Amino acid sequence: MRANRTLEIGTGLFVLLGFAALVFLTTQLPSSGLKLSSAKSGYRVTAEFDNIGDLKSGAPVTMAGVRIGEVESVGIDPQTYRALVTLRIDPQYNQIPDDSDAAINTQGLLGGQYVAIGPGGSEMYLMNGSRIQFTQNALVLENIINKLFASFAGKSSESSPSSGGNGGGAASGTGASSPGNHSGGGAGGKTGHR
Repeated sequence: MRANRTLEIGTGLFVLLGFAALVFLTTQLPSSGLKLSSAKSGYRVTAEFDNIGDLKSGAPVTMAGVRIGEVESVGIDPQTYRALVTLRIDPQYNQIPDDSDAAINTQGLLGGQYVAIGPGGSEMYLMNGSRIQFTQNALVLENIINKLFASFAGKSSESSPSSGGNGGGAASGTGASSPGNHSGGGAGGKTGHR
């Protein structure tokens, strides 16, 4: 009886520790936007995008694959109605040219999104309050798949009428009339080049 009670208490503590670890790890994910650590030093720059996809606060900011900061906030610019992203850059990276560009990339096929900064060639550097002028929007996987399906649907709908047109072209090509032969041959020639 006593051994059974000890086993129940041990199992309960193990489950509680598991839940505590899960809550801690969840708050540390970049996509959650929640952090238990204090505010970090560095300087802030902003960038505007037409579409940021699934970019969240806390996502990494990288240059040449090296993490140099993080996304501090994401919002909408009330004048331009574009996404306004604030980036916090670590203080040791204080010589980034001010004509650098920012692109939203994806870590792997289904990974989280992050901001990659490509260096420019200017002699002036980004500083606190600067705005990155050259930006590249996020590639949204759903939009790419929709375009791919639309192009397949367009090709299949084109191929069914053109196969009927070829049959008509072949039939008119056997006729004796000169205009029918000319148009039939022209249609057959176009289809052959496709």
